[in-house]
Amino acid sequence: MIRHMVVFRLNSMVGPIEETVFFAAAQVLSDIPGVLSFRTHREVSTKNQFDYGLTMEFADQGAYDAYNSHPRHAAFVADVWVRDVAEFLEIDLVPR
Repeated sequence: MIRHMVVFRLNSMVGPIEETVFFAAAQVLSDIPGVLSFRTHREVSTKNQFDYGLTMEFADQGAYDAYNSHPRHAAFVADVWVRDVAEFLEIDLVPR
């Protein structure tokens, strides 16, 4: 199992309406084959500069690789993520 997490901050030009549109657009990721779990999060800690997070799980490396190369993922990144996200950190974990 792979748990994929990304924490991020939206750029300063994104207001409440654009934030809603961003998270609605992100839901397309949950429909990509191989995504076992998909959640959106709001950061509550003051220990980092990020405001939001996305998490998802994959059964194995093959499912994660297929997700990464899927056209819907590529379109979301190109059309939404690049436009709206100012800074992010991506973390991919496997059980120990």
